[in-house]
Amino acid sequence: MPRVQYTNKDVALMARMMRAEAEGEGRIGMLGVGNVIVNRRKADCLDFEGLRTIPQVIYQVQGGNYAFEAVQKGNVFYNRARSKEKRLAEQTLKYWREHPSKYALWYFNPYGECPSTWYGQPFAGQYKQHCYYEPEANTCEGAYRW
Repeated sequence: MPRVQYTNKDVALMARMMRAEAEGEGRIGMLGVGNVIVNRRKADCLDFEGLRTIPQVIYQVQGGNYAFEAVQKGNVFYNRARSKEKRLAEQTLKYWREHPSKYALWYFNPYGECPSTWYGQPFAGQYKQHCYYEPEANTCEGAYRW
């Protein structure tokens, strides 16, 4: 059983997002971004309450801007989803969940050292240029469900 329900359109959209946000970080970097997308869909807490679909996660607006830089800047629309990224997107939708993004709801590239917190949430780890942050367990149980 997959971690969340999805359609082929969800896979293609997620694959485009993963490529736009982390193509330069290779397979593991793209899987980490995909995992954050799935975690936000599952969490139903904090800034991510009421998100029921992959498109809702990807096109979410927070503070007047899209939550993901690739949507804000349009990068997600420059390249179509290739079969390689589609396979990675399906992996995260079905089962992939590894450190440092295992429970992460946020990531970003600070172009420097990772801060110890991001939006008040603790640093979980780093993969190449992306820093990952997960909620404290008592603030978001949904992020810790399979």
